[in-house]
Amino acid sequence: MGTVPVSVFIVVAFVSVVMRRLSFVNGAAIPSTVDGPFKPVTVPLDKSFRGHAVDLPDNDPRVQRIVTGWEPEQIFVSLSSTHDSVWISWITGEFQIGENIKEMDPKTVGSSVVKYGRWRFGMTKKAMGHSLVYSQLYPFKGLQNYTSGIIHHVRLTGLKPNTFYYYQCGDPSIPAMSDVHYFRTMPASGPRSYPGRIAIIGDLGLTYNTTSTIDHLMSNHPNLVLLIGDASYANLYLTNGTGADCYSCAFSDTPIHETYQPRWDYWGRFMQPLVSKVPLMMIEGNHEIEEQIEKKTFAAYSARFAFPSEESGSSSTFYYSFNAGGIHFVMLGGYTDYNKSGDQYQWLKKDLAKVDRKVTPWLVATWHPPWYSTYTAHYREAECMRVEMEDLLYKYGVDIVFNGHVHAYERSNRVYNYNLDPCGPVHITIGDGGNREKMAITHADEPGNCPKPSTTLDKFMGGFCAFNFTSGPASGKFCWDRQPDYSAYRESSFGHGILEVKNETHALWTWYGNQDAYGTTGDVVYIVRQPDRCPVEPDVIN
Repeated sequence: MGTVPVSVFIVVAFVSVVMRRLSFVNGAAIPSTVDGPFKPVTVPLDKSFRGHAVDLPDNDPRVQRIVTGWEPEQIFVSLSSTHDSVWISWITGEFQIGENIKEMDPKTVGSSVVKYGRWRFGMTKKAMGHSLVYSQLYPFKGLQNYTSGIIHHVRLTGLKPNTFYYYQCGDPSIPAMSDVHYFRTMPASGPRSYPGRIAIIGDLGLTYNTTSTIDHLMSNHPNLVLLIGDASYANLYLTNGTGADCYSCAFSDTPIHETYQPRWDYWGRFMQPLVSKVPLMMIEGNHEIEEQIEKKTFAAYSARFAFPSEESGSSSTFYYSFNAGGIHFVMLGGYTDYNKSGDQYQWLKKDLAKVDRKVTPWLVATWHPPWYSTYTAHYREAECMRVEMEDLLYKYGVDIVFNGHVHAYERSNRVYNYNLDPCGPVHITIGDGGNREKMAITHADEPGNCPKPSTTLDKFMGGFCAFNFTSGPASGKFCWDRQPDYSAYRESSFGHGILEVKNETHALWTWYGNQDAYGTTGDVVYIVRQPDRCPVEPDVIN
């Protein structure tokens, strides 16, 4: 046997040190899902932190319009379906609000242009896109209507993986161009290629707690942000700008659920320092429904964000997919048809069938309303969606599921059909972004907190699928009488999460509570894939 070079020992020693560091946090060993299932943990409520989530006022400098004329604002970056393409979005012009408004014609005011390149002073490439406006109209006298500024979406193509690009957006002919911004593309798909850090947030809103969440998130330097529904909470307001923590409590006599659409513009301005350089991927939540004239819904959501729907074979902004290195994300709609005979389910079957786990080993699914939350709020509300879709996701070996909707944090053990299952996904509810609605603090398994089954149906989607359990410790009951075995960790607090995929089998999940010091973790675990134990067999999937 030949002599092993000293350099090899140095490399091995370095890797060993790095792995040891990755295995400890706050001085304690990091558990992994292989060690589970874990004994359920409930962190006691920190009443001193809960406080009252107060929205930023419209005169806060962070939500003010600071551009002039047709200069771009509310600049966003979002991903296409693969690493070599991104979307740049922005708004020009001012919104109008009042009883008598007139939509601007995007064709008559400027064009949608992005100049970009790999060097700040070498932005020689140019891409053009499309523009649109949307309106929020109400058929009732006295309510104020809204029409947006001009919303621009431009897709850049032919980009190199894991590369910084500088860009300006706007219309150079006016001239009205933005400052120079930058973004970094995703790594190319492959089993050893992953974004450094992916931030996960839900139910964000625009409160002082929101600002804390985003400050903490930015301190973790993410490469990508996923927002799992409920962004601006414009629908907690009347059209005259009067808001409340609970719309139905404060405004029960309104003829339609009103919104104050300028809150979307405020939210876009507040988010720009982050999302003009870090791609944001959004999926709809219930607060994006925003019903208006002729029962139209989701107008702001569908217009303001760019989605890789067409690139991923979807015909809808409500569901789509994309790759980020060796991760395939499926973003599903909890507020559109999810029945097996519907378009979304059929699209999902085709999308999952195309996934090559040798190229994208990790499969992550997200949608807004959770299936495995144990809080009283929204308890088993999405049961009909679970009944329709869970088998498909399980058979294709989804590794992690992210949800929002419930304003608290909870991580499950690996679970399938309410049973502990080593091949089921880990479900993570992270609807704790900081919005002004009340935080979820009661659990359905606590005495007197189990809701009646008839109260749990989703009012927008309709249908009723939540019945008493037929097996296990809660057999014959609608709720457990203790924290369910499938619930590993829950805590009522505002915060965000960071997903760091290390290789084909190990991903580090860390949840940070806003009340903790910067860099201090709340919940941390290695999520471990075991493809040999849990093989995917697409040929047996109907």
